[in-house]
Amino acid sequence: MGCLGVRFALSDAEASHLRSLASERDRLDYIQMDVEESYFADQSEYMAESDKAWDAIHKALTNGRLTWDGGEYPLNHVVLAGEVLYTESDYIMSLKSPGQVRDIAAALPTVSESEFRRRCFAIDPDAYGLPVDESDFEYTWNWFQRVRRLYVLAAAEGRDVLFTASQ
Repeated sequence: MGCLGVRFALSDAEASHLRSLASERDRLDYIQMDVEESYFADQSEYMAESDKAWDAIHKALTNGRLTWDGGEYPLNHVVLAGEVLYTESDYIMSLKSPGQVRDIAAALPTVSESEFRRRCFAIDPDAYGLPVDESDFEYTWNWFQRVRRLYVLAAAEGRDVLFTASQ
């Protein structure tokens, strides 16, 4: 199943290694063979899945579109914005630095459930591909809680956060 979003709170060594890899294919292999294996098996506290809700989370926190540069910092960095490490159409990989993670973690608690609801229901259903209803909001809000917790933990420990999604 494609389009599933996952965030990993990477150590400095992992983030440095990821950046040092010469090709995007090497980066993808490193994420899929090393990071995913390790985090899903032994470091689940440093990851946050967001299923397909990452799309709505991004649109709700930005300008309602699925773009790399829409919206305002730091909320636009929760999902797509950041250091793009992979540009092929089969995968998304965007890294946020520890400084950006701190800014994101500080901003996320200001997004209350009522504010998030307002933002979700403002998403254009045509651009979203389906109507935003109460069920979709609850689904998105529940995944958003996991994302918020990860950013707070990563900020406290000075970690980078990598957002990934297979297309």
